[in-house]
Amino acid sequence: MFPTTDTLLGFGPAIDTHSAFVMLGLAVAGLLYWWELRRRRVSDPRMPWLVIGALVGGSIMARLGTWVQHLDFSQNLPFTEHMIRGNASILSGLVGAWLGVHVAKKIVGYRERTGDYFAPAVCAALILGRIGCFLTENPGAPTGGGWGVVLTPEQAEYTGSVAGASLHPSFIYEIAFHLVMFVLLWFWLRHSRLAPGEMLTVYIGAYAVFRFFVEFVRANEVAFAGLTRPQMFLLVTIPLFAARLIWLARRGRLLVARAPKKSGTNVVEVVG
Repeated sequence: MFPTTDTLLGFGPAIDTHSAFVMLGLAVAGLLYWWELRRRRVSDPRMPWLVIGALVGGSIMARLGTWVQHLDFSQNLPFTEHMIRGNASILSGLVGAWLGVHVAKKIVGYRERTGDYFAPAVCAALILGRIGCFLTENPGAPTGGGWGVVLTPEQAEYTGSVAGASLHPSFIYEIAFHLVMFVLLWFWLRHSRLAPGEMLTVYIGAYAVFRFFVEFVRANEVAFAGLTRPQMFLLVTIPLFAARLIWLARRGRLLVARAPKKSGTNVVEVVG
């Protein structure tokens, strides 16, 4: 557990464990995205550019979002060094991916909503990525009980955590959350009356709320008023998700209802 490097599938060159799960997550996400496009019969040649925009934006913002960790800039890594090997944040990475898709849309002239295509793919990527985190990072804060994760001195030194203590498996909590959300996304929300493009909004908004509370057992550094940096970020973003959903609901644009078929044609109306 918590290896720094290992061979993938038991052979080939050594690869960082966390990076291996991130790459696996991206590969699975790509397959799910492709599957969803096929299911919805979307064949627009501009779609791959949106994926590129998401990957580029997410990669840049994932590290950029953690660059300034201290008000004393001398305590932060130099910008170039941080972008190469510094800490990355899933939250800022998601923001970057969203921005990247919108920039790509502007460039290629694509105007349709695409959140529904990405939602299951993003969820699957986070499940696999969090497995990599669980195997290589500090599991969480002490539980006060005997049911958590207990690390050896070597594992604790590598992850920067406490040896011999029962620690919250916070990444397992996240994996469980994303598994439940994947089931909901795949088997319910994909076929629900939710307005086009809003499936990703609901999913990321739900994750934001969950992540705020799980931060209390993540053992991340407290930055201000008993809150971690991710929690301070979420205090700003969660109201934005809520405001969007409320705004859509009040204008009757959150749900759609399919009318009975008439002469072989589906008539779709927007309902509140």
